[in-house]
Amino acid sequence: MPGVVDTPGGPLWPGLGFTVAHQKVELEIDFATRSLKGKTEITIHPHHKELRVIRLNFRQGELKRLNVNGKAPTIKYADPYESLQLYGPHYHQRLSSKIEGLLKTSPEPDLLVTIPKSVRIEELDPFSQEAQDQMTLRASGADDQTDGPLSSKAAETSLPRFSALTVYIEFTIENIRDGLQFVGVDNGDRRYPHAYTTNSLGYGAGSPLFPCVDDPLSRCTWEVSVKCPCSLGDIFDRKSRDQSGAYRSKSTPGGSRFISSDDETLDLSVVCSGDMTDEIVDPRDPSKKTVSFACVSPLSAKQIGFAVGPFEYINLSDFRESDQDEQLGQNAIPLHAFCLPGRGDEVRNTCFPMAKAIDFLSLTYGSYPFASYKMCFVDDSPENTLPTACLSICSNHLLFPEDIIDPMYDSTRALVHALSCQWIGVNIVPKEPVDTWVTVGVAWYITDTFLRKLCGNNEYRFRLKQMSDRVCDLDYERPSIYDMGNILNLDPSEIEFIALKAPLVLFILDRRLTKASGKATMSRIISRMFLNARMGDIPNGAVTSSQFQKICERLGHAKLDTFFQQWVYGAGCPRFQATQRFNKKKLVVEMMIKQVQAEQPSARDLDKNTFMRDVKEEIRGVYAGNIQPVFSGSMTIRIHEADGTPYEHIVEIKEGVTKFDIPYNTKYKRLKRNKRQKERAAAVSGGDPNAETQEDVLLYCLGDVLQTEEEMQEWRLADWSKEDEDRMGQESYEWIRMDADFEWICKLSLVMPGYMYLSQLQQDRDVVAQLESLQYMAAQREHPLISTIFVRTLMDRRYFYGIREAAARALVKHAKEEINWLGLFHLERAFQELFCLPGSPMTRSNDFSDRAAYVLQLAIPEAISKVRDNDGKTPLRVKRFLYDKLKFNDNSNNEYSDNFYVATLMQSLCHAMLGKVETRDVDVDVDDFDMERMLETQAEEQLEKDAIAEFDRYRRMDEWSSSFQNVYSRAALRCQMQLMRAKILDVDIMQFLPYTRAGTYDLLRADAFECLVELDIFKSPELVKWFMFTMSSDSSLWLRRRLHDLFGKALAPVAFGREPENEPSANVDGLIIEQESSTKVRQADLARKQTVTGAIEALKAEISGDQNFKECLWAACNSPGIGILELSVFADLCKVLYDSVTSVMVKLKYPRYWQVKHLGKGRMHFSRSSRIRTTLNPSKDASTAGKRKREENGMPPPGPRITFKQSKLGSSTPSATPHLNSPAIPKLHIPNLSASPAPQPQKTPATPSTPSTPSGGGGGLKLKLKIGQKPK
Repeated sequence: MPGVVDTPGGPLWPGLGFTVAHQKVELEIDFATRSLKGKTEITIHPHHKELRVIRLNFRQGELKRLNVNGKAPTIKYADPYESLQLYGPHYHQRLSSKIEGLLKTSPEPDLLVTIPKSVRIEELDPFSQEAQDQMTLRASGADDQTDGPLSSKAAETSLPRFSALTVYIEFTIENIRDGLQFVGVDNGDRRYPHAYTTNSLGYGAGSPLFPCVDDPLSRCTWEVSVKCPCSLGDIFDRKSRDQSGAYRSKSTPGGSRFISSDDETLDLSVVCSGDMTDEIVDPRDPSKKTVSFACVSPLSAKQIGFAVGPFEYINLSDFRESDQDEQLGQNAIPLHAFCLPGRGDEVRNTCFPMAKAIDFLSLTYGSYPFASYKMCFVDDSPENTLPTACLSICSNHLLFPEDIIDPMYDSTRALVHALSCQWIGVNIVPKEPVDTWVTVGVAWYITDTFLRKLCGNNEYRFRLKQMSDRVCDLDYERPSIYDMGNILNLDPSEIEFIALKAPLVLFILDRRLTKASGKATMSRIISRMFLNARMGDIPNGAVTSSQFQKICERLGHAKLDTFFQQWVYGAGCPRFQATQRFNKKKLVVEMMIKQVQAEQPSARDLDKNTFMRDVKEEIRGVYAGNIQPVFSGSMTIRIHEADGTPYEHIVEIKEGVTKFDIPYNTKYKRLKRNKRQKERAAAVSGGDPNAETQEDVLLYCLGDVLQTEEEMQEWRLADWSKEDEDRMGQESYEWIRMDADFEWICKLSLVMPGYMYLSQLQQDRDVVAQLESLQYMAAQREHPLISTIFVRTLMDRRYFYGIREAAARALVKHAKEEINWLGLFHLERAFQELFCLPGSPMTRSNDFSDRAAYVLQLAIPEAISKVRDNDGKTPLRVKRFLYDKLKFNDNSNNEYSDNFYVATLMQSLCHAMLGKVETRDVDVDVDDFDMERMLETQAEEQLEKDAIAEFDRYRRMDEWSSSFQNVYSRAALRCQMQLMRAKILDVDIMQFLPYTRAGTYDLLRADAFECLVELDIFKSPELVKWFMFTMSSDSSLWLRRRLHDLFGKALAPVAFGREPENEPSANVDGLIIEQESSTKVRQADLARKQTVTGAIEALKAEISGDQNFKECLWAACNSPGIGILELSVFADLCKVLYDSVTSVMVKLKYPRYWQVKHLGKGRMHFSRSSRIRTTLNPSKDASTAGKRKREENGMPPPGPRITFKQSKLGSSTPSATPHLNSPAIPKLHIPNLSASPAPQPQKTPATPSTPSTPSGGGGGLKLKLKIGQKPK
């Protein structure tokens, strides 16, 4: 077994016993056969003379030649992918253990090279030429990472002690399952052919393309050469020759199906990590060329990436502003972008900010660690960005033309993050998987600081607040961000959660340290860390959590053990409940803050979107972090007193309940409300307010629109009652704000009158404070006054657009019959005022030049679509409003595309149509006939038909003239799916199935599959088969990953229990008779909805007996095209659904004796002998005589023990699930020989079938096999 060979002789040396100093890789890529061949030369420095075995990693390939210093060594190599076969869904145990070993951060070595005895490891004279050469190599960065001292500055590590060894390997990889993605080479795939590496910093499977030490900490210098065809025509000529010669008798050229004559001459480019050193056309074959690159910085194998394709080149340095060029001078980093033909303009538009980003990060945090930065945009990329050393491979999904504005922020953030990973993620790596939060958190933190410069402080803080709220919702029964580093390969959502929480933790740490020191601290900490890495103070560039903490403590001048214990090593977020009361006698504000995170209900319904992740964590024993009863730290409480002065008080929170008094400073009562009333009166009468009042106008600068009497009547606005005004006048302060400096990721609940929250909304300039006020008021019950506040917020252009959008969404709650649909009226009126012709409901021609207004134009229809009456029915006026906006949309004079706006209107109209009360056909009495209701029902039905026709019109329009990323078709499919689920349309799978075929745009394909999943794919075995087939054999890695996510959503409703069909309950004389269910049934139903174990049991009961699904899953596990991560998911499914079987009962037919031969590796060969059994019970003497005869002949005892047992006649079939003796029992495959009347034991079936216990009793011999036990 690979990895078990001990180093002979000498002391036990930790680690590998050697350091890789330099590696040279030459690869030749063959697009036609999707294969590669190559050779590599690895220069290693032994750590001791006794080194005998060189341990390397290599998968999925075949070795052609190998030598060490020119001498042939002894090799032990077995391709681990070859043994990843599943002989039936029940035999998943051995497969799972193999996969776990391959997915380790530092996988076990697969290739063991025993150094020949003729190769001697000599001690070096430190002044010899060879020692000097090795020192030069080491000085360029190949530090002793395995068992050297902590600091690379130590003198002894810089001196090589033993002569270097050179390992030369030639290899081929015929079937590439991991590491390299080919696009555009399948029959019928009309995209430009290209290939690229898929190494990932998070959810990935190492570097399986060439022999290397596949450890993130094994870093060395590199030379990489890639050999490929010179042009597209060369690829296809070779392909057609191969096909016509090897596979087909046809001689039709395949090139014409794939490529036009114009494109045949397109040159192939190679983009690779490092700096290009050479490009040579092969002298023996002019249709091929070799492009060479050199990396002088030390890198691990996983950080080497390349892409090959007919790429266009764009120089992004042209987008630098002149002042930046002058400031940076010669230090300006060259920026290069590569994309497929025809997408250059989109790249220029999307990557416009990248020159500004690289300059900002270089000046703020330290110089860029490489010589240049390259971006390559490709199809089918499994993630948005795949950062490798000085090259980021990016998805074409991120590109957008200049007339599209919706994906601007998200695309820019993803691209800037890929750039920031060059500093931390590639140049600096986590030392252990648990330290991943440092690199991920810092990369996202510096990304967001650039976006703050680009988009402004309001956008930055608003999004941070949204992220904080999201973390509070998601951080429920999850491990800490420190522990989560160990389970990154479990599910893609693990790294996504770290990317969400870790930068927030750094942000609140920065807020706390900055408040203590008075200057920005986190940027200095990050700069110091980057500097330390360059100076060698961080050994091998591998940072640990404790090192990062020490840097923070040194520059922040504070001990941070408690902070790191709570936010990094601990899980969960605090939830505060606070009360406040003004004590007039003492002139203090009495406050109490209570932490209630430990009191939240422990049971929460499982989420279908995270069901698969929960299952994977459950079967691997990943447990949630303990709920921390107390989070400690300082909190800033700001009281805005009666004279408008804010007073800040810092409170130390150390216990679960904190009580304290805050001194009150103002001697006067709260007079500002009265001043405001005076000011209003003065404004109406035209009088001049005095100077003091003029200052107050500045304080009331937000939300004071729609104030005149005419406007208040026209907009049906409400005002404070006399009692409320009096109460406000009696208050001693305007409002209290907890955590005013944003130093906590928490949920806050402060008991305070609503008018104080209104003051906070109108007077506090911080968008976070405004959003907190809105969130509080949005939680209150419907009221005309709150609706008035929201619509004034929505109409005030001085508010940040995110606050106005939140106000629009909050108005839905106030669209109720009880207050005469006031919220709906306000939404409609606001839309009319902002986007319609004056005094008309007809929409103006679109103009999206004001992005803030465009966001509202999207948000208001979405909000209106959620309005329902008390019966859950959507009012007809809502549907008509949305239908008119869709039908009469005019984009003729707009410089921007309205694709996303139309898709939003379609989905909003569909959402409104879902609110429909089912009407039963009952005989209507003539006296009860309501003509108006009948006419309204007819009008509603006609409107629904028109709306469905409109959806279909846009879908057909998209077929003729594609919208951006097919958003029309995708929205139309989602609308049809929702209408089918609501039974407004008949379920018709054929509406979606054609879009799932290969050749359709990938985002549209994925959405079509999602629609099938939402319509319960498990009701149709054929659809399950098609889904599983695509998930396991499609050429697009992106689509396969997306289908894995969807498959979890498909399994979830089966596990949780499908919603019962709504059957009318028996109604007898006005009494509803309900069937009383037993307590056990209710408990089981609750368990499957709220506990992972209950859901798994329910899923097992529902699906494990489905033979069709079992065969599909088995075929998927044995698919030759899937990678190790995908196989891991399938193996997990087998583990969940089927009990592990490590032995099998077989029945052998009388009357012949059977013989067995042990073939090794758990395989046995059974065959019938010529001897015929004459008695039912073989005598004891006969058996002992046979045993003695075997011993006399000197035959070795067999490995497995075989026991024959005669079953009683007529006995029942034994259980098919044997008792498991040992977890590590190898798999056994035995064909079901009893199925055929004349068995042929010598022939084994081509496709293995699941062995099962034959039914029927009596007469047969049962053979019980015990594998792995020593014979006595």
